[in-house]
Amino acid sequence: MTGAAFVIWLHGLAALLFCGAALMEVRRPVGFVPRWSLLLALGLSALWALGVAGIGEAEVPVRVTQVARNLAWVAVLFTMTAPRARRVGYRSGAYLATALCLVLAGAVAVAQPAFASGANPSAAEATWRVLRLLSTIAALVLLHRHAAETRDRIGGAQQMLIATMGVMWAVDLLVLALAHATGAWTEDLTILRGCATVLVAVMALIAISRRADRSLRVSRGAAAQAMLLGAGALYVVAATAATGLLGRVGGEHARVVQAVFVFGTGAAVLTIVTTPWLRAWSKVMVAKHLFSHRYDYRAEWMRFTDTLGVSGEDAAPLPLRIVQAVADLTASPAGLLLYATRDGMVAGPAWRWDEAPAAAAPLALEAYLRRTGRIIDLDSCRIGEAPPEEIAALPEWLRARAEAWAIVPLLRADALIGAIVLARPPATRALDWEDFDLLGAAGRQAASYLAEERAQAALADAQRFDEFNRRFAFIMHDLKNLVSQTALVARNAERHADNPAFRADMVATLQDTSQRMTALLARLGQHTAPAHLAPGPIDLLQLARRIADGRRAQHSVEVSGAGAVALADAAAVETMIGHLVQNAVEASAADAPVHLHVVAVDDRAIVEVRDRGCGMAADFLRDQLFRPFASAKPGGFGLGAFEARQIAEQMGGSMTVTSREGEGTCCRVALPIAPALEQVA
Repeated sequence: MTGAAFVIWLHGLAALLFCGAALMEVRRPVGFVPRWSLLLALGLSALWALGVAGIGEAEVPVRVTQVARNLAWVAVLFTMTAPRARRVGYRSGAYLATALCLVLAGAVAVAQPAFASGANPSAAEATWRVLRLLSTIAALVLLHRHAAETRDRIGGAQQMLIATMGVMWAVDLLVLALAHATGAWTEDLTILRGCATVLVAVMALIAISRRADRSLRVSRGAAAQAMLLGAGALYVVAATAATGLLGRVGGEHARVVQAVFVFGTGAAVLTIVTTPWLRAWSKVMVAKHLFSHRYDYRAEWMRFTDTLGVSGEDAAPLPLRIVQAVADLTASPAGLLLYATRDGMVAGPAWRWDEAPAAAAPLALEAYLRRTGRIIDLDSCRIGEAPPEEIAALPEWLRARAEAWAIVPLLRADALIGAIVLARPPATRALDWEDFDLLGAAGRQAASYLAEERAQAALADAQRFDEFNRRFAFIMHDLKNLVSQTALVARNAERHADNPAFRADMVATLQDTSQRMTALLARLGQHTAPAHLAPGPIDLLQLARRIADGRRAQHSVEVSGAGAVALADAAAVETMIGHLVQNAVEASAADAPVHLHVVAVDDRAIVEVRDRGCGMAADFLRDQLFRPFASAKPGGFGLGAFEARQIAEQMGGSMTVTSREGEGTCCRVALPIAPALEQVA
């Protein structure tokens, strides 16, 4: 099919669609504009499309009809803005100037045949295009102003009609700019405008067929794509115009200059478009200027739940997915989870966070977030605009990190599960009520997920304790068999004590029974906490030396420090320190001694068990060390550290562990110091 056939078919189809739209307006008027103005605009649009299809775009009657079409659509826009206009004088003057520009363009079109025989026939053509460009730009400015003022107060039919005029004038601007830049109107431009005219006619049909009381909502994705297409079209127009100008002034090297310009600008645009900052800024601009709300709540919530619901072997742990899901809501590039504990808030999993803090957040922050449930704007705290209590609750390390942007509490009912520190988005902005509402809802949802995970972990631990109790039942069964076997030997000894062979068998049996009972008792003793605690004064330095002396045949244990008397149960403390020393011995090389250090600090008596062994991974130390049945040792029950901390807490103390892989581990047990009278006694 030739180019002329494309022109005829496209413009003929557009004329037919415009006629259909006019017929629908006659049968059922839209109501928000006078019928005469819309019918006139549709009729002139159909007549102009027929003229282009029949006699060509450059003929005087077609150009005059095109001017009349644009005047009619400007009149439609004028009647739409009239009921809502605030400054009547300014509005009337702007529309009058646009109409005057179109009238001048029509006059130039009528007088153009007379100029064609003159000395400079191209001057009239250039004047026609410039006047059309000016009038089109003015119409687009008026349309944009009307759309911005009535964005949230008009229905779907009016929105579609505004979009129809926007597409029509935007395409006119594009083709006129290309023609002006290249200095000639080509058949390709006519075909391009014909395609756009068909689209405009279809949009006019949709606008007239829609009910006025039904709103039209364009998705954010479609708005962003339209914005990108518009920016791309403007780039093409600007690049084409600049390339044409370079061709005129470049002389014999014009081709090389044009190629370098196209490649350079293309590379620059590609670099700018792929930057995260520009994508974030574009998203903010689209949400701010084209929509009444910053967030597409349906899309954001679906993405939030999809991130939390990821499953499979390669899926990240739930706490890490929670941080990512909340950070994605605000386009934050990183996030850090803080867990709420009795002593304050400690660092948990970090998503793209450069370095997790070594220091914990103070108890004041945990108490403030639990009581108020406020989302903390860290920038407001840094400049002193936040409440004084909020500023005082922040730790210094968090205030000093410029990339930290907001703290989102994770509340479940009245319980604080933790908080998420969000990094600053690429497009920096202040937090507003939409952020607070969305992040608050997301924080409550995330808290319920974390609480459910903890409940499931507790249930799993209970089930594993059940299984462990079953193992003890088997141990008791073995003990019963050993007791029965010993009783049988004792009864037979009464009859066969004088038999040397029997005595030899009896000795072998008793030795085997003793070994098996010793092994069973050792297993029972390792995992059974003291039933009753009797606190009393204990010299921890003497206890440490006694434990070290008992291990000398097994491993070198060094003791240092000063005397410190704790108020605790002696047997429980010995069991607890014994667990920790045994773990340190098993983690250390044969020639690397374990060190026990005793010291008194304030009202606490402290014992530190240090080794230079293999150490533990940070995630195991944070998430697994104090959980029952979690062990880094092959064949370990995973109850030593769990039982040691339970014993310390039962006696009013605490236990903390620091470790680095390849450097070793330090277990620090702090117990209440005994009063002076009890130490003397």
